[in-house]
Parts: sequence; C-alpha cells; structure tokens
Amino acid sequence: MEWPLMKFLFCAIAVIAAGSGIMFWIIKNGDPVSANGKDPSYEQDDDYNSGPEHPINPTAIQDSKFGIDRIKDGQDAKPVAFNGKRAMGYLETICALGPRVSGTKSMRQQQDIIKKHFEDLGVKVTYQAFEAKQNSVKGKVEMTNIIISFQPDKKRRGILCSHYDTRPIADQEDDPRDWRKPFLSANDGGSGVAFLMELGNHMKNLKTNVGVDFVIFDGEEYIFVPKGTNKDRYFIGSRHFAQTWRQSKGRCEYSAAILLDMIAGNEIHFPVEVHSHNMAPELCKEIWGIAQEQKAKAFEWRRGHEVLDDHTELHKVGIPAIDIIDFDYPHWHKLADRPESCSGESMEQVARVLSVWLQRTK
Repeated sequence: MEWPLMKFLFCAIAVIAAGSGIMFWIIKNGDPVSANGKDPSYEQDDDYNSGPEHPINPTAIQDSKFGIDRIKDGQDAKPVAFNGKRAMGYLETICALGPRVSGTKSMRQQQDIIKKHFEDLGVKVTYQAFEAKQNSVKGKVEMTNIIISFQPDKKRRGILCSHYDTRPIADQEDDPRDWRKPFLSANDGGSGVAFLMELGNHMKNLKTNVGVDFVIFDGEEYIFVPKGTNKDRYFIGSRHFAQTWRQSKGRCEYSAAILLDMIAGNEIHFPVEVHSHNMAPELCKEIWGIAQEQKAKAFEWRRGHEVLDDHTELHKVGIPAIDIIDFDYPHWHKLADRPESCSGESMEQVARVLSVWLQRTK
C-alpha cells in the first residue's frame, strides 16, 4: 500500500474513533452516573466505608431534564395540615438535649422522647438494638434503630426514614480546633425526626394502600475519622436494618423507601440526587411529579449532587430507595447548624408531597 493512501486511511480511522468517543460521551452523560464510577446497582462488599461528601467538581454537574412522564393516579389525595410551627417545637426539644451521639445519655433521652410521642398516638414502636464496632473506637457501642409501624398487619409497606444521631465532630469547620466543640446538628440529624413526629400526628386520618414504617436510623454520623485509608464506617444503622430485613424477608415486603436528610433549612433546594435517580428513577418521577402538582418549589427537577447516604444500604437489599436532601445547606457539619437555621415552612413543603405520595403508593 502506498504511503499517501495509508495516511488517508489512518486519518479516516482516527476521525471515526474520535466521533464515536464524542457520541459515547453524549450518551453516557445524558443521565446521572454513580459517584464511584461503577454500575449504580451498588453491589459493594461488606467493608464498604464511603460516606456522603460533596462532589469533587460541583460546577461540572449540569442540569438535566429527566422528563416528568409518570401516570397521575389518586388525584383525590389531599395533603395533610402539617403544622410547621409544632414541628419546630419538636426540633427545639430535641436540640435542647445537646449533641445526640450514638451510645450517649442524650441519645437515650432522645429515644425516650420519640418512643413516648408515638406510643401516646397509639402507634407500635419497636427498638432494634444492636452493638457496633467503629474503626477508630476501642470496644463496641450500643446503637438502636427505632421502627414506628402504622397498620402493622399489612404485609406490603412503605418506608419514610431518617437518621437521628449527630456527628461527634464538626468537621466542616475551617479551624480544626473547632471540630471538638459541641454542635447541635439541628437540620442534619434533627429535622427528619421532628418531621416524622409531626407527620405522625396525621397518620391515623391518612388513607393508604400500604402499611407505613417510620424508620429512624442510628449510626449514620458515628464518625471520628472521616477521611484517609483508615476512615470510619458509615451507615451503620441502616446497614443493620437492611441486613436484618433481608434475613427475615418473609415478614413484610417494602415497596419503596424515602430518606429524609437536611430537609428544614431556611432556604431549601431539593434537586434530584444522582444515585436516587440511578437506582429508582420511577420513584423520583413520582415524588417530583407530586411536588410539581403541589407547587412545592423546593423540589427542583434537575440533576443534583451525588450523595452516598442511608438509601444506598436499602437499595443493596432490593428496596427501591431515594434521598430527599438539601446538600447545599451552608451549615452542614458546622456549629451554626442550630434550630434558628431551620424553618417549619420548609418541612411543610416536604409534608405536602409525601402525604399525597403515601395515599397513592401501592
């Protein structure tokens, strides 16, 4: 073959290869990708230690239209009259205990408050107690997931969940000397509990096709060493719950789970968390579609952050799960995460959406 012809063929092959690469990039980046670059089925091993962190390059995450095409069902469903002021009262009561770190006296006091609140409503409350080992801590710590069951006789069930422990270090403070100062973690750790306590006041009048479990996880924030090769384990409580459910799968069937994390900031924004859309796209469409109907403007139908959170543990055992999270909350893991940085009106938006969803889900 003559050299000019060979050069022409080499150039043609290069152009075709480059074009194919560009097309692959367009197709690949049209949808969210998982944080670890792997298939979003999330089949990590048992020693999986990753935790929720901001994306490396947030400016590279572009808005993307997923398309709201869900079938609207149960149009007669009405949102509950969620009382944001009363929810804030619950939040202030919880935060008055101080930091609620796993295994501490204040955590046990918080458990008593939650248990009494729901039992006074006539609801079944179950403590799922266990011991856990953290990499950086000698010995084991006692942890307790709390399961609040509405219509416990129904085998098919939905989950609303949150964590209720607080991180022992304020590791997002610029000055490491501030890390060990006590911080209340009002939005991150308190808002989900306060929300569920107020929503619980309305559940007896909510007509649902499925039973509903409020699951409150321990051990999401039991982190002393957040980074490095020997970093601590995340999602201890949700992993224990998920594995326990898998081992007794005949007990009930979970159709879906909604995780609530940092839902009460004064200025909230809930774009679609990337792993949630990868793992349960139809569930995302349901929730954000209802938000559009209810004019809950905090729910923004655009691509959000990639956040590893308790919902990934539920997904790994086959429960469709998504995360409603405001990961741009400016006081995340900082001393300023206090009740005055939170809003009952923000929680009211979430309640309008989820109370309608609970009436429609099957």
